[in-house]
Amino acid sequence: MSNKSAIGMIEMNSIAKGYAVGDAMLKAANVEIVFNRTICPGKFMVMVAGDVAAVESAMSAGLDMGSETIVDELIIPNVHPSVFSAISGTRVIEETAALGIIETFSVATIIEAADAAVKAANVELIDIHLAMAIGGKGFLTLTGDVAAVTAAVDAGTDYIKKKGLLVDKVVIPQPRKEILRDKL
Repeated sequence: MSNKSAIGMIEMNSIAKGYAVGDAMLKAANVEIVFNRTICPGKFMVMVAGDVAAVESAMSAGLDMGSETIVDELIIPNVHPSVFSAISGTRVIEETAALGIIETFSVATIIEAADAAVKAANVELIDIHLAMAIGGKGFLTLTGDVAAVTAAVDAGTDYIKKKGLLVDKVVIPQPRKEILRDKL
């Protein structure tokens, strides 16, 4: 798929329904599955990418199918390109000036926070961790100068606070390299 300008995601508390939702989304529009998998603790997420209209159509079908099992959802019409590489874990960062971390109670909100953060300030997303082995929560790490990281973390958490799903946020000026040994 050449135009992946938008993403949509549905997070559900039913694994069985999750498969049906993914199938309904694919049948409703010309979208590509980014994720269609179980996540902790016993939840399921379906994420699709494509052009805005296709993602909106797929999401409509998925939301209808998922109904009472939906925990959270998102549509980001013009997702920042670095969000894809941060989700997939393919980002390589040489060094960090400051480190920002945002932690949320849901997968959807951490993706929304990442997109808002990277659009708000000159920062680099390092990683977006989605629910596995952390009790269904999500967290992101990003880097840049202290002012940019602070602005990005604030922008990313503004939306989460409105939904009541923020766990915590931190900005660490000049972190020791050992803190991110696995990411550098």
